[in-house]
Amino acid sequence: MLIGVDMARENRFYSIVLILILILLGYFSYQIIRPFLFPIMWAIVLSLVFYPVYAFILKYVKYKFVSSLATLLIIILILIGPFSYFVYVLSQELINLVSHFQGENGNVNIIRTLLSHPLINTIIQKVLSVFHMTEQELYNTISTSLMNFAKQSTGLIKSGFGNILAGGMNFVLMLLTIFFFLEDGPAFIEKLENLLPFSRRQRERLLRQTKDIVVSTIYGGVVVGMAQGLIGGGTFALLGIHSPVFWGLAMFVASFIPVVGTFIIWGPAIIYLLFQSLYLKAVILLAVGVVIIAGIDNVLRPLIVRGKIKLPTIAIFFAIFGGIQAFGFIGLILGPLILALFLSVFEIFRYSEEERCLASDEQPSQEKTGPEK
Repeated sequence: MLIGVDMARENRFYSIVLILILILLGYFSYQIIRPFLFPIMWAIVLSLVFYPVYAFILKYVKYKFVSSLATLLIIILILIGPFSYFVYVLSQELINLVSHFQGENGNVNIIRTLLSHPLINTIIQKVLSVFHMTEQELYNTISTSLMNFAKQSTGLIKSGFGNILAGGMNFVLMLLTIFFFLEDGPAFIEKLENLLPFSRRQRERLLRQTKDIVVSTIYGGVVVGMAQGLIGGGTFALLGIHSPVFWGLAMFVASFIPVVGTFIIWGPAIIYLLFQSLYLKAVILLAVGVVIIAGIDNVLRPLIVRGKIKLPTIAIFFAIFGGIQAFGFIGLILGPLILALFLSVFEIFRYSEEERCLASDEQPSQEKTGPEK
């Protein structure tokens, strides 16, 4: 009896020492890779986004090295070409949008135009009387808020993507990491799976749930948002609405907002066009918004996430904004991905606890009844 107690204490001691060693080594490992976290995060995101492209090429080429290299070249062309131009145009539009709003003495011309409407002006006057503000104070507040928003948004965009392209070494490391993630992705996931402190069934469930959530969140949410943003931004450009790239990105983010979605962008735009007496453009935007932009969410998303475990839309919404605050522009995808992994691990823990409780409930009943004769 004493020997058993001593062995239990000894095993507990070794377990505590092992955990402390793992924590210490984990801390030092983090310090080693911390300078490269940003390119690694970009590599993970881009590998997930472009993995379908890699799988498509591999179907015809049959060589992992060639497929990885071809996919990497596509990523490089997109990053250096269209995406870099997109980031540049978006940054310029944010600045120009505020300049477009700004009038003489720092007032906001478009806001003045809207507030001059009799109905809106009546409402504003009542609001001003409640808060004891003057019209000039309201204009100054809106103008300052717009300037701060433009500066913060431009900073997030440039810090999120610009640092990767600006740092040559980081860019090369990101490309190398993407290449190895694509070529050795399945083998890497298998090794990572074996390192997880779960049973085989739990590991399979974790990978299955993670895959489902990644597909439904990243491909379902992001692809639908991108389609809505592209169509919405393109429509704004055709109708001559200022800063279409910015409004397209705004629709992409708004697509994750529950219930209202992209309507909070194109809805007010319709009202603005009506106030400007541009009735034909307002009708065109209304038709595109209701039939095409809203239709994408009702048709494309169910096709992508059919049969998959889905995150609540409100959870994706907060994950995106939290991800942007924590990681910059890359947080658009990294935020939902981290949340998906967390919820998958939490589900494994919950199922493990339920199985443990069931096992503990069954054991006393078996001891009470005894073995059958």
